[in-house]
Amino acid sequence: MSQILSIARPDSVRSVRLDTGRGTFAAFTAAPPAVARGTALLVPGFNGSKEDFLPLLPGLAEAGYRVVAIDQRGQYETGPASEDPSYAPEDLASDVLALAATLGPVHLVGHSYGGLVSRLAVLNSVSPVETWSSLTLLNFGPAAVAESTRERLRLLLDALRTTPVPDLWPFLRPEDGGVSEEVLAFLSDRWARNAPEALRLAAEQMITEPDRSEALRGCGIPLSVVFGTPEDTWPEREAALMARELGARYTEIMGGGHSPNVYEPEAVIEALTSFWNA
Repeated sequence: MSQILSIARPDSVRSVRLDTGRGTFAAFTAAPPAVARGTALLVPGFNGSKEDFLPLLPGLAEAGYRVVAIDQRGQYETGPASEDPSYAPEDLASDVLALAATLGPVHLVGHSYGGLVSRLAVLNSVSPVETWSSLTLLNFGPAAVAESTRERLRLLLDALRTTPVPDLWPFLRPEDGGVSEEVLAFLSDRWARNAPEALRLAAEQMITEPDRSEALRGCGIPLSVVFGTPEDTWPEREAALMARELGARYTEIMGGGHSPNVYEPEAVIEALTSFWNA
């Protein structure tokens, strides 16, 4: 589960709805003070949302980039996005492609399961070089999640067969006292709004995802891997090996855990902007 410490939205960040050929998506956007050096599209992970990226948006905009963070189809304020929605990873990747068509060439950043979806979007592009300025995989590994995480996802899949999504919240609620009541209320509401089918298909894909590094290596766009540690969703060694195989820039962010965008945002901003600027 993605982690959040605050839901306070800076004045520089606007809440918008983005219309695409595949439906309408809830998003946050932040603009640079002068002419933009480029556009970045940030894709959240399993049970995540655009709020996961709030700590990054002002800094990335100040560095000269137009930044857009979305709720994926089936998440929080996006909901189904269109009539007769499908939540399969291939369809979520098509959503990301549709957003890129609306925004213009983008620096694509996918966090966790959002990395899986973003990788598919790049691989499914007719012309990756014309669609993507770069791809960054944030705390995402080359294939299926670690066995300990697979076991937790199997338990969730079993529960989803018989239990409504909102009723599962007491079992997922953070136990530590470092989260405010305001954030807990947000997390509960966000969890309840997840489409059950979106959760099911995402969990199944993370359990079975193959290694697509060989195909990605030939995509022709700049690649980077940013990885917060300690991490057990995907082992660090797997992420580092993936980066090496891809010929990608690799940045470890110590103390960032699974959500360095939340716990070490300045380090993530530096990793992203130095990569994009290069």
